This record gives sequence, structure tokens and C-alpha cells, in this order.
Amino acid sequence: CCCTLANKILMVLFMVLLIFATLFGNLVTLAVVLGTKHFHTPQGYLKASLAVADLAVGIFVVPLSVYAEVYLMVTDSAPEWTSYNSQSVSFHPCNIIGPIFAGCTLVSITTIFFLTIERSIAVLRPLHKDSVITRKRTTILIVLSWVGSFFLAVCPIVFSSEIALEYNSCSRMCNYALGTIGKFPSQAWNILLLFPAFDFTLLGGTVVINIISLSSIRQHSRRRKHLAESESQSTTKPTFSDIKAAKTIGTLTVAFTVSFTPIAVFVVGNVLGNKWCNFSFFAFWILATNSCWNVIIYSVRDQKFRLRAQ
Repeated sequence: CCCTLANKILMVLFMVLLIFATLFGNLVTLAVVLGTKHFHTPQGYLKASLAVADLAVGIFVVPLSVYAEVYLMVTDSAPEWTSYNSQSVSFHPCNIIGPIFAGCTLVSITTIFFLTIERSIAVLRPLHKDSVITRKRTTILIVLSWVGSFFLAVCPIVFSSEIALEYNSCSRMCNYALGTIGKFPSQAWNILLLFPAFDFTLLGGTVVINIISLSSIRQHSRRRKHLAESESQSTTKPTFSDIKAAKTIGTLTVAFTVSFTPIAVFVVGNVLGNKWCNFSFFAFWILATNSCWNVIIYSVRDQKFRLRAQ
């Protein structure tokens, strides 16, 4: 996956800008959510968890890629650790960075799923929202999502001796790959497919729930046009803020689905024996850019967040 010096400079510039955008956007999100009493809610806790996962990508994952590419441009040779995988040495940087990227991606998907569930209850069962969705239950779910996601992220290298982590010269990231085995064994094939299977199961469920919630919102909006003002404000109806938040979560779901789909296509293609070098670069970095989109979506969709951020 070769490119000219100008393209390499543009690529590193893109990575550096992505680091700053990710750090700035998610630090603003955390400052707004944690520093404003209005956002000390189950939804706010979930947004904070999502921001921490995205922040970890900007702190750990992208800087390693920047270091490797800058080192290559300056010395005209790649860092020594990029020439072997995690099975060859006792310690490899990708042993840490690879699971962090995979784990944070899984945390993001799980958190968006929880946000969708929380908003669907607020829209479909507004009277039960406060009793069903509590800060304690939300905190427990957040902890479980982090533990479960990182457990799943390390499963390939813990439960299979055929899978290693390496710095891929195509994607410019730490990826799961075969160790010293020439052909793809069925066990490794099944383990690596756990990622797209798990992710698309959650994303599929998230999309379905969003469709149900948005359909209910549309029906409510139609009814509200024909009802008297007093009846339209009945407590059995979702509030305007709940409706607005549900639409925001729907936008988050669409953005993450679009950014994750190329990765799923690449993993399946890689399992089938396709290299797709250039495609792998775009797939992984499209997913990485999703780490700085959330604050933009919040700013556009949530007026209170926008005002607080200013």
C-alpha cells in the first residue's frame, strides 16, 4: 500500500487533526455533561461513557499510528516493532493498542444501544421512565458494558494461539491477524467473525428500536395537531425534550452504522482471503473519525448542550 511523500504528509496531517478534534470534542462533552446539573441523568451518564471511549481512541490509538508513520518518513524505515507480530516477542505495543481500539468500539456500540433503549422507554412509556431508568441501574449497565466489551476484545488472543496482533502497513493501525499459520483455520475464522456478528446484532437491534420510537413520535405529532392544547400536554405523552433526544440518538445510530459498515465488510472479506489494502485504510480510519462526530451531533441537535458548550 504505497503512496507518494505528499500523500504520506497529508495522511499524517489528517491523523494529527483527528487527534486534536477527538480530544477537544470529547473533553467538551465531558465538561458539559459532568459540569451541568441538567445533564446529571441516566442519558448524561451514557453520553459521558461514550465520550470516554472516544477519548481513549484519541489518546492511545491514533498517536501510535502517527508515531509509526512519522518515524517511517524521517528515517526511511519503519520502527522495528512493526516488522513482527505479538507472537514473536513478550511485549508488543499492539498488545495494548489493539484491544483498546476494539474494546472502545464495542463500548460505543453498546452505549448507543443503551441510549436507544433509554429513549424508547421515555417515548413509548413516559409514565414508567423515572421508575425503570435510574442512575444506579444506568451506572451498573455502563460498568458491565466496559467489562464485557474489553473481555470480548481480548478473546481472540487469549483463546486462540492462531491469532496475533500486528501493526498493519495497509490500515496503519494495530489489527488482529494470523500468527505463523499460512491458511486461515476454522477456529480463528469463527473467533474473528464474533466482532462483526456482535456489532451488527446490537446495531440491528438499535436500528429497529429507533424505527419503533420514531414511528411513535410521528404518530404523536400527528395526534397533537388535532388535539386541544390541554390534552396534548397530558403526562401520558412524551415530552418535547424526550422526543428531541430520541431523534438525536437516532442520528448517532445512523452515523455509527455508516462508519462501522466498511470495517465489517473488510473483516468478512479478509476472512475469505481478500487483502483489500487501500480499502482497509479507509475502513479503519472512517471508523476512527466517528470518535469526534458525537459532540458535533449533540451541538447541532441539542440547544441546551450547545449553549452550555459556548
